[in-house]
Amino acid sequence: MKILLMGNPNVGKSVVFNRLTGADVIASNYPGTTVEFTRGHIKIKEQIAEIIDVPGTYTLEPTCDAEEIAVEMLEKGADKIINVVDSTNLERSLNLTLQLIKRKIPMILDLNIYDEAVHKGISIAVEKLEHMLGLPCVTTCAVTGEGIKGLVDRLDDAAVSDLNYVDNDKWKKIGDIISSVQTITHRHHTFIEKLSDASVRPFTGIQIAIVVMLLAFFIIRIIGETLIGYVLEPIFEKLWAPLMLKFSDIMGQQGFLHDLLIGKLINGEIDFGQSFGLMTTGLFVPIASVLPYVVAFYLVLSFLEDSGYLPRMAVMVDTLFHRLGIHGLAIIPMMLGLGCNVPGVLSTRILETQRERFIAATLLSIAVPCMALQAMIVGLVGRSGVSGLIVVYITLFFVWVALGMLMDRFVKGRSLEIFTEIPPYRIPYLRGLIKKVWVRIKWFIMEAVPYVLLGVFIVNLLYTFGIIQYMGKIASPIVTGVLGLPEETVGALAIGFLRKDVAVGMLAPLDMTWKQLVIAAVVLTMYFPCIATFSTLVKELGVGNMIKSTAIMVTASLVVGGLLNLFL
Repeated sequence: MKILLMGNPNVGKSVVFNRLTGADVIASNYPGTTVEFTRGHIKIKEQIAEIIDVPGTYTLEPTCDAEEIAVEMLEKGADKIINVVDSTNLERSLNLTLQLIKRKIPMILDLNIYDEAVHKGISIAVEKLEHMLGLPCVTTCAVTGEGIKGLVDRLDDAAVSDLNYVDNDKWKKIGDIISSVQTITHRHHTFIEKLSDASVRPFTGIQIAIVVMLLAFFIIRIIGETLIGYVLEPIFEKLWAPLMLKFSDIMGQQGFLHDLLIGKLINGEIDFGQSFGLMTTGLFVPIASVLPYVVAFYLVLSFLEDSGYLPRMAVMVDTLFHRLGIHGLAIIPMMLGLGCNVPGVLSTRILETQRERFIAATLLSIAVPCMALQAMIVGLVGRSGVSGLIVVYITLFFVWVALGMLMDRFVKGRSLEIFTEIPPYRIPYLRGLIKKVWVRIKWFIMEAVPYVLLGVFIVNLLYTFGIIQYMGKIASPIVTGVLGLPEETVGALAIGFLRKDVAVGMLAPLDMTWKQLVIAAVVLTMYFPCIATFSTLVKELGVGNMIKSTAIMVTASLVVGGLLNLFL
């Protein structure tokens, strides 16, 4: 049996899907497109059914890619449809319901977010609605799970409605239904509703956004530093380091294989920041230095997503973002990019035009450092004082704004206006939140650790065969002349293509000045994406646009690095 889960965007459809299917789900792109859908399985009595979370759509007369895919999936056939509607906005939701009725597929109506409707003073006569539509109707609150069992129990009752209406009279029919089944009583706004209004007003919204961002990064720092200081560093220092030292003794404390696996011993001890062995630095960097901040970041980001705050932030930043050639929804790729640039680039798909996607992906790759890179920058530049970090982040912000304004002026095309649904504030569904965080963390581990190990491996090979020293001599006029950095920095720049956080770690033993640390951090962030982001950019932008984007990155990094060297 194949069941399609259909409804408008932001009606809680994905939460209903999670409640029905649990964790055994598969997310993939619809063939030939970048539109994502999810499918899983549900047991109904003794039968296993496939359930598909169809992309959200307002109508079966498509106006965008997602709606075209929704219609195409419907036309491929289904045994049943679960039509999820927003109980707080029944009139709008019934537009799709009446169109689905015309398809003559057994259907059940899920009146989701019913608890919020009650809180807002909206009363729906469910039995009367069921009679008028000729469909079984169930009320649910997917966040808490209330009503989900009743939805599953009534799937067998899914019916083909005999409701007849003329297309030109569709909205009149909807109006008749609403006036018959829905009543609204006066009630005062709750604190949450007042907060929701304040979040999108320019004066109060900006203040709330600043507070939210400061609080978010404070929480990220507290969680990250706690995990590092009390969990992961002690594990590496007290358990892993002694084991590696014994392994080092067995290998004679020297030799190519020893240096490759264990790295160089610093005063007879393993220094996880400088030894640069596959089993020492190669594991310590992604797991102990970076992963704690990634966990904290995705926990906070997922909370902001599921609570309904991110769409409000998108509205707040829309005016600024339009000056950069993108619209407010690009805040989502930028926020994701702070965790890892790869999902950030992938999420530029939510922007409508190729021009917007090109500008957003380029800005993201140049001036939005991922959490792995930030963790290393804080550790390296921060040891010389907070002032260096302030200069690094202010520089990157001004680069982000200036390049956006330049690309808005010179990249052909236009940016569309923002059209986004702003859902009410909701308490995040804990199980869904944890699952989302776990999927993102698992993806980071699978993507990050192999590249860090590969980066450390290549560093050792390049040093062993003298290649880095040779590259340093060739590039020294630019590196030492324009940027004012030591010749040895070339090795870090080369490795930055594999993993930028590893590249920053290579700067630690160079004993650079405050000024050089700032310049190196800025240039490493800007000059080129890591190989994972690079491959994603090629896939998303195409080879031609990737070449243009690369030219912008290299030029901007040299200009900005040179200016910093001149004026600092």
